[in-house]
Amino acid sequence: MWEPIAPGGACDGDAASPPRRRAEQSGLRGLAAALAVMIMAGCQLPSVAGQPPTDYPPQPPADTLTGPVPVTRVVDGDTIRVKTDQGNTTVRLIGLDTPELLDPRSPVECFAQEASDYTKGRLTGQMVFLEDDPSQDSADRYGRRLAYVWTLDGRLVNLDLIAEGYAHEYTYSTPYRHQHAFKTAETRAVEKQRGLWNPKTCAGQP
Repeated sequence: MWEPIAPGGACDGDAASPPRRRAEQSGLRGLAAALAVMIMAGCQLPSVAGQPPTDYPPQPPADTLTGPVPVTRVVDGDTIRVKTDQGNTTVRLIGLDTPELLDPRSPVECFAQEASDYTKGRLTGQMVFLEDDPSQDSADRYGRRLAYVWTLDGRLVNLDLIAEGYAHEYTYSTPYRHQHAFKTAETRAVEKQRGLWNPKTCAGQP
């Protein structure tokens, strides 16, 4: 999903290689030296399969979150229902907008079903954490709770939807906590023509 910094300077393999006198030492020590040079040079390391990349936002401490709570229904790409201590709650994910699927006032938009299917695949029957954002209202005009949705393995679903090309970054009125990461994810999705940004799907249009 995330791309490492393009080769150049200290991030190139040659610059990260240990000195010649270390070449005869164990391969493990050589790899450690190479990684150390890359980190000191400010390089972004690629993600390991199944793990987020190094510039992925860290999940806040559990005692600052709501949950874990069960997802009882995925409404569409950016809206879910969960069961909290207060009962069933509809949650609108902060910072993004997926193509419209269920609005009776408008036709189904391009890639709406794909976005809905993606969120269903990620969250149906799962337990999640909810993160509030003090910079945003607690609920939207429809009464839906506004939140970031974290999986138990530390994935931020809001961000993943944007990064994989299922949603546009969306700032309602004021900047939100993860705005920079979301905008960066959208830029990368556009560059890689992922999902709704692909000319063969929607080319970024509704």
